[in-house]
Amino acid sequence: MLDFKAHFQSYSEIARKTLTADSQDQFQFHQQRERNQNQHKHIQMLRSLLLTSIRNASIHTKPTSYFPIINSLHNPINHSVNPFGIRAYSLLSLNDLRDNKGAKKQKTRKGRGIGSGKGKTAGRGHKGQKARGTHKFGFEGGQTPMRRRMPKRGFKNPFSLEFQPVGLGKIARLINAGKIDSSELITMKTLKDTGAIGKQIRDGVRLMGRGAEHIQWPIHLEVSRVTVRAKEAVEAAGGSVRKVYYNQLGFRALLKPEWFEKKGRLLPKASRPPPKQMDKVDSIGRLPAPTKPIPFPPDTSALPS
Repeated sequence: MLDFKAHFQSYSEIARKTLTADSQDQFQFHQQRERNQNQHKHIQMLRSLLLTSIRNASIHTKPTSYFPIINSLHNPINHSVNPFGIRAYSLLSLNDLRDNKGAKKQKTRKGRGIGSGKGKTAGRGHKGQKARGTHKFGFEGGQTPMRRRMPKRGFKNPFSLEFQPVGLGKIARLINAGKIDSSELITMKTLKDTGAIGKQIRDGVRLMGRGAEHIQWPIHLEVSRVTVRAKEAVEAAGGSVRKVYYNQLGFRALLKPEWFEKKGRLLPKASRPPPKQMDKVDSIGRLPAPTKPIPFPPDTSALPS
């Protein structure tokens, strides 16, 4: 009897321990499953947020195999993935750049079938002058065109000459700065190289009397035209001004002689002035650019007879 009781107690103890172990295993299983479900919900929420941000940014997304983040989120069984420890990847690539929707408009293709709305007559309508070939530019259907309705004002003189002005004051400042040597002849090339005048010299240079009071030493110049005040100021200081003539080719040879050397050409000869300018110049321009002035002949009319 005692042996049976002891055996029953030992059997009860074993059954109790077995039930306790089973309940603990079941409890741990349910707890692990709950953790897996929570983690799966968190991963799904993070994946939906990523897809929503990509869709809102209007980015041309690649297939999911190109996104390591989304690939890792597709597998809910991979519990070793930490949503906050995933390496960040750029969602924008150079080969994904696209224009915004509506930024580029396709060209209207005319005469490509009536289904397009611009197929049969291509938007020109039926018959008439505008449905056929082109017409004369400025034609207004027979009425007086605009170019004839507007009155004429003035005229353009084809014989007008355009000279670039330069004042004596600017030349004096350049001499004081050491850019111009007053002991040598000052030509139009000298004025251009030192910045006294601009690069575009169309018909020549006109010497003006602005700043004539600054000329206190003799200087010798060769220009196209000279005013009375400027000539008197230069001659009063002991200098001279000579009006010389160059045509368009002569100006190129004077200002850019290296152009002819580059082309393998010889410098042209200086041309004579036209008859209407004979009395406005003193001599023909010299080529290449001279360095010494030509003395004026003595005025025989002022000598006593």
